[in-house]
Amino acid sequence: MTISANRRQFLAAGAGFGALLAAPSIVRAQTDKVVNLYTARHYGTDDAFYAAFKAKTGISVNRVEAGADALIQRIAAEGANSPVDVLITVDAGNLERARARDLFQPVNSEAIRARVPAHLRDPDGHWFGFTTRARVVYYHKDRVKPEQLSSYEDLAEPKWKGKLLVRSSSNIYNQSLTGAVLAARGEAATEAWARGIAANLARPPRGGDTDQIRAVFAGEGDLAVANTYYFGNLIRENKAEDRPMFEKIGVFFPNQGDRGTHMNLSGAGMAKAARNREAAAQFLEYLASDQAQQHFAETNSEYPVVASVPAPARVAAWGGFKQDQLNAATFAKNNAAALQIMDRAGWK
Repeated sequence: MTISANRRQFLAAGAGFGALLAAPSIVRAQTDKVVNLYTARHYGTDDAFYAAFKAKTGISVNRVEAGADALIQRIAAEGANSPVDVLITVDAGNLERARARDLFQPVNSEAIRARVPAHLRDPDGHWFGFTTRARVVYYHKDRVKPEQLSSYEDLAEPKWKGKLLVRSSSNIYNQSLTGAVLAARGEAATEAWARGIAANLARPPRGGDTDQIRAVFAGEGDLAVANTYYFGNLIRENKAEDRPMFEKIGVFFPNQGDRGTHMNLSGAGMAKAARNREAAAQFLEYLASDQAQQHFAETNSEYPVVASVPAPARVAAWGGFKQDQLNAATFAKNNAAALQIMDRAGWK
């Protein structure tokens, strides 16, 4: 966990909940000039976003950073005494788990409803997405032609046996993708698909999304499933050792002939225990502002949720595509069932 400098004056000893709760925690501020934020986003580039928000509103952002599971457990353990005003996390599955544990309160914001598409927010207003990332297929241009690719379902076909790379079923990105397939195809077809995925793996799952992309370039497999922002950030960083990979790896958007490519998100919601509610509401609305949308897009290679804000050029270069309009809450609610299906299918 890291703690920002502008909140040190609020530190106090935390009540015990493992190592995370044993660390210092935010003491509830009795002012609307501060937002106490728990965030699972760990991108250093977001520091500029918090500074810009303070410059615009005069509201300071005090934050605790940790993994989604740790933060959700912390908020639940702190209960009504939690100092948290806003929770930010990645993947709709994590947001839905927090909602299911009654950790959010609904936010009635016309500004958010007007700017964030309905399928990227909880129908009851408990959380909303402020960036999206597509879960796409990466392929080696020397070994796979784009016309050979079509859909997520096609990746389970025997023609790809020993050629596919993807993270473990324990990864929430894959649980959400499988939850979306489940919504589209039903349980029996989804389990058959997951069995095909497991049978086609080039090696046992290991590493993160970037590792899958690098493994395609290294020849460990011909195809990988990973989120767009990982490759976008490799291009943004432009390290000399990665440049040969940029020429050889192609990006394919699955399911353009039917429902569209699966989209996941980074999102936020107001904590049920929030006391700085006016400031928290301003913070949430700012996440959907043009300034914030441009920041997240440029610094982390994500797609803005606001249609009028363009994606960064390095991401837009992959082309436009049809996005799955399935409500993120639907595939998020399917995560537990999806994991059971993957376990039965042998997707480790």
